[in-house]
Amino acid sequence: MMTLREKQIHALKQMLNLNQQETKATTAVPTWKILIYDRVGQDIISPLISVKELRDLGITLHMQLHSDRDVIPEVPAIYFCAPTEENIGRIGQDFQSGLYDIYHLNFISPISRQKMEDLASAALLAGAVANIHKVFDQYLNFITLEDDMFVLRHQNSDMISYHAINRGEIKDTEMESIMDIIVDSLFSVFVTLGTVPIIRCPRGNAAEMVAKKLDKKLRENVWDTRNSLFQGEVGGTGHFSFQRPLLIVLDRSVDMATPLHHTWTYQALAHDVLELALNRLVVEENVGRSPAGGARSKTRPCELNNTDRFWSQHKGSPFPRVAEAIQEELEQYRVCEEEVKKLKSSMGIDGDMDIPGNMVANNTARLTNAVNSLPQLLDMKRLIDMHTTIATGILNSIKSRRLDTFFEIEEKIMSKQTLDRSILDIINDPEAGTPEDKIRLFIIYYLCTNMSEVEFNKHEAALANAGCDLNPLMYIKRWRGYTKLSGIQNSYEGGGTKTVSMFSKLMNQGSSFVMEGVKNLVVKKHNLPVTKIVDELIEMKQSPSTEDYYYLDPKQLKQIEHVPKNRTTFQDVIVFIVGGGNYIEYQNLNDYVKQKTSSGANKRVIYGSTTLINARQFIKQLSLLGQEVH
Repeated sequence: MMTLREKQIHALKQMLNLNQQETKATTAVPTWKILIYDRVGQDIISPLISVKELRDLGITLHMQLHSDRDVIPEVPAIYFCAPTEENIGRIGQDFQSGLYDIYHLNFISPISRQKMEDLASAALLAGAVANIHKVFDQYLNFITLEDDMFVLRHQNSDMISYHAINRGEIKDTEMESIMDIIVDSLFSVFVTLGTVPIIRCPRGNAAEMVAKKLDKKLRENVWDTRNSLFQGEVGGTGHFSFQRPLLIVLDRSVDMATPLHHTWTYQALAHDVLELALNRLVVEENVGRSPAGGARSKTRPCELNNTDRFWSQHKGSPFPRVAEAIQEELEQYRVCEEEVKKLKSSMGIDGDMDIPGNMVANNTARLTNAVNSLPQLLDMKRLIDMHTTIATGILNSIKSRRLDTFFEIEEKIMSKQTLDRSILDIINDPEAGTPEDKIRLFIIYYLCTNMSEVEFNKHEAALANAGCDLNPLMYIKRWRGYTKLSGIQNSYEGGGTKTVSMFSKLMNQGSSFVMEGVKNLVVKKHNLPVTKIVDELIEMKQSPSTEDYYYLDPKQLKQIEHVPKNRTTFQDVIVFIVGGGNYIEYQNLNDYVKQKTSSGANKRVIYGSTTLINARQFIKQLSLLGQEVH
């Protein structure tokens, strides 16, 4: 069955093929075209289709809608942008300037009747009606980052952030607008998947608003016989899909500790420490010393996607295992490189001697293999260099901020183990982490334990002395005041860490990584709060934490809100977090699916969120909310 990522790529390629079905013939020469997109369109395309793939599809030029562009006659121009007033106005200017002879207009989400009329008026005024060949609503208003992961926004994600939804002075009209943005994008996800889900959500928060609005939108479309986008509900294999997915809509407040947690896996560390965004990150690397004696550095952009075998294999691995794997890859590369050198030597290529004919004949096969393997060898070297650079950047942060210690302590707090060192001691230690690391640690401790007011004040004073911004704590204190705390504390259990013996392969002199002073922690597998909710709902288990969740089925004519008596378990689940998701939860759900698969259950979970937030971004949002508390 096709993944969400494959389905979105298929839809985009069809659009770039002038909305015609892709032909099977590989020999066909593509029609040359240019692509015009806005920032939203660029964010959707860039994690999915590379520049080389765009060229293969006939895209000779791709440009921003609001950039200065020259007249290019005779070549079809494909527009891919949101139907905003600003964008419609700019397209009208392009008509007026006569930039292109052929326009294919593709809107990321449906264009309203009013804006369509504005567009038609602009075309009439410019005399460009005959130049507009097609206008399409694409329903692609979301960003797929992995086969089973999507977000709704990257640019302007503040509009639908946790802060935007939870600020005190928000008006009803503003909240309605935020919910509409989220629902329109979620609707696009299900149009792309080609299926209508059954929806579950808790009561009394933003997740309920999103779920009910989405249920209404899906219901209206399903029961509109003239214009349903889900007629037949054909699955990715071309057969009718009788197994419907479950959509679980959750609010970020279901788990406030995990987004602040110091993590230990490769992908989540890259997001937390190096600001991974849209599968890209920029790492600063040292390139020697300047004439003045100071260290010189340069920035290196890194692309991390499914075509990278090492990344696919190790993005969910604990960091020490990643460091070992890079070293193993490097050793393997050196062996291959040595074989090529030996071949040159045996053939006399590196000397001036004459090469006997029989030696050439004997070595022909080896030479052919070496030549054929050269591109893979060069690609292997490029990937090793890139991951060495990324891992070095992460390792520097681990050492300077003692992230291994923070991770270990937080795991012990969340799994209710005895701490080797008091939280107060760590806060007062000037060598341990940044002020932000300390506030993150204390909020997790505060959420997972029962603390007296005297004890809280003592820690608060220590945090202030350590230079921490106390606004996030003010908000969390107020939030904890009106939330069922017992439910929060009980949702973190099991887990923990264990420290294994010192690094076996990384202490030798040939290693790229000097791991001295860094603990080699192995994470014990345990389910986080979101994964526990998924497990209860996917298996239809009776549980006090999820028994009052709404049950919404857009395909039922009569609306019901309670679980029907004939309970069925689900194969496919989409988990959606309103207010921001993170790679820690995503990886935990992946581990849960692997565990289910190994026990014979065929489950698939897609993780989605309004936007991805790392701890720094979440702390900033909590700080803004904390300022309102004063």
